[in-house]
Amino acid sequence: MKRIDRRELDQMRPVRIERNYIKHPEGSVLISVGDTKVICNASVENGQPRFMKEQNIRNRGWVTAEYSMLPRSTSERMRREVTSGRIGGRTQEIQRLIGRSLRAITDLDALGERTIWIDCDVIQADGGTRTAAITGAFIALWDACKFLIDRRRIKDLPIIDNIAATSVGILDNRPMLDLCYVEDSNAEVDMNIIMTGKGKIVEVQGTAEKEPFTKTELNEILELGESGIRDLIRLQKKLVIEDLNEVNSCD
Repeated sequence: MKRIDRRELDQMRPVRIERNYIKHPEGSVLISVGDTKVICNASVENGQPRFMKEQNIRNRGWVTAEYSMLPRSTSERMRREVTSGRIGGRTQEIQRLIGRSLRAITDLDALGERTIWIDCDVIQADGGTRTAAITGAFIALWDACKFLIDRRRIKDLPIIDNIAATSVGILDNRPMLDLCYVEDSNAEVDMNIIMTGKGKIVEVQGTAEKEPFTKTELNEILELGESGIRDLIRLQKKLVIEDLNEVNSCD
């Protein structure tokens, strides 16, 4: 049975990752997942965050993230959060999720005493903005780390695995992969899955919006999400394979 955009139930939307999208950051990509588009920038900053200095943590770096949606990334204009004087709860939750996900696959000791800021800005939203941000941010982080290696600021690549994310859900009693906005807003079950290249789960965010779901259904949509994440990680590896070969040849 076809979906609203004619995809199969287990089919991802078209995914494209464009590197070096903005010239100033050490890493910058535009990721498009269907009609969802997110700019992910990685900026290297010398020095540790305050909490690490206060705890006297030496010779260790940090990866953190900020997330925002542009006012016309949606069908109606959104108010910029900066004009309200505070960051919304959803924004805080998403940027913490992005930071946790990237730190899960980063050797912070190998970074030294520096911070990598990941800025994820949604320029067009059609569902799955946080999962697209995580998937694209991995490439931005990779490029920033490669920047540090090329300039001999660090010796070893701090990235120890891939990380990617996608959404799954149940709509009209049908499990489906990579929900667009219309599907997401009508789903009986909505879930975001973040996994590493080795198949380890970093986080699962799942909610029964209407009827509770069974353990069997949970396992089914987890497997569906894992299949989509494997495709995303294959795309990531295809993009960075030449960099990896270059780094290994220098060892």
